[in-house]
Amino acid sequence: MTPDYLPHAEGSVFIEAGRTKVICTASVEDRVPPFLRNTGKGWVTAEYGMLPRATSTRTQREASSGKVGGRTQEIQRLIGRSLRAVVDLPKLGERQIIVDCDVIQADGGTRTASISGAWVALRIAVNKLLAAKAIAEDPIRTQVAAVSCGIHNGTAVLDLDYEEDSQAGCDGNFVLTADGSIVEAQVTAEGECYDEEGLLRLLRLARIGCAEIFEAQLKAAAQ
Repeated sequence: MTPDYLPHAEGSVFIEAGRTKVICTASVEDRVPPFLRNTGKGWVTAEYGMLPRATSTRTQREASSGKVGGRTQEIQRLIGRSLRAVVDLPKLGERQIIVDCDVIQADGGTRTASISGAWVALRIAVNKLLAAKAIAEDPIRTQVAAVSCGIHNGTAVLDLDYEEDSQAGCDGNFVLTADGSIVEAQVTAEGECYDEEGLLRLLRLARIGCAEIFEAQLKAAAQ
């Protein structure tokens, strides 16, 4: 993770997970969505995008089609939910932080890398708000990170790349917090069902992976 990757954003990080590379930026706005006006609460949301040649073949820009695709909407909501799970929104005051996650190279796990990087960008932006005394208390309760896991050729695998993901009997994404909670678990059979022990095995692997990510996050946010 390379913090302060872009000079203009309040918080930014360049995260590399294998060959997957994502730029995450956090922008602070002194306004909230209409449904939160005059509530004293802040808001954290996310947007996600992928460059046309982030993948092996060119994908059409969503802007050229005039609408955001279903996959993009799903990922944006997942990132937003993951960040809000660890933020005390009233402590933000009536301001919004938008985290943009832009994939410049994809090799599996783009949504999980985006979540892990998004927390760092958010942390840096909030640190600046605290330093400027724009907010009185730290609204971030703990860290959140994500990693993919799957069963490939009968073996539980951590952080699948594209080839492993495309051939996995089942694959999933785990969003975990540093205090041990589970924000989200998405595990789907891809032609090979899994049992309870298989699910727990993947969860244990995810905890091992996220523990390493938590360390990297703290190191990046402290620079």
